[in-house]
Amino acid sequence: MPNDTPSAAPLLWLLLLLSVTTGMVDAISVLGLGKVFTANMTGNIVFLGFAAAGTPGFHVGPYLAAIIAFLTGALIAGRVGKHHAGLPLRRWLLAAACVEAALFWIAAAVASGFDIASQTPGVSLYAIIALTGLAMGFRNATIRQLKVPDLTTTVLTLTVTGLAADSRLAGGSNPNWARRLGSVLAIFAGAAMGALLVGHGGLVAPLILAGALVLAGTLACMAYPAAKA
Repeated sequence: MPNDTPSAAPLLWLLLLLSVTTGMVDAISVLGLGKVFTANMTGNIVFLGFAAAGTPGFHVGPYLAAIIAFLTGALIAGRVGKHHAGLPLRRWLLAAACVEAALFWIAAAVASGFDIASQTPGVSLYAIIALTGLAMGFRNATIRQLKVPDLTTTVLTLTVTGLAADSRLAGGSNPNWARRLGSVLAIFAGAAMGALLVGHGGLVAPLILAGALVLAGTLACMAYPAAKA
């Protein structure tokens, strides 16, 4: 299991960078695609419940599309991870980064003809949801198999809980506090950056940037000898 040794540091920095892109994807989906999450599924399950109860402003279709796409991406990543068992980490990470970046960039191409205000055309809306959901499902399943504690890159509930419950004020030893805090700040920064980009230029720029960060960060991580292990 990776730890905070120099050999593990490149992977930890990569996961923090991926956390930044999670915040960006949340900004893209929530602000640009009509209150749907494609980076994590808790919000979609809650919103789906609202839609099922007939709450105005909530519609079943987008949430189901996001959940199905996310599950499909996770399923594919699970099989890819099994295929790469015993092979160099760098090969697995590069394959995952290429898949994720490609999905983001295809979504950017689709988004070039999408109007956020009117949420049209509807086909583009569902295509962007599906593509980003696939990418983030693939990401989540890949990171889950790496088993790096307190750096899931997408979900912060347990991370924030750990910061308080394991703190010295609670009688704990405050393990991994820097990693946990870094994860929170990374998603916060990505969300703020994504919100600015969506607000000032639409969905294309943040989708292109998210894909570029994923691929560039992975290539930088692979440059370290530890990634050959």
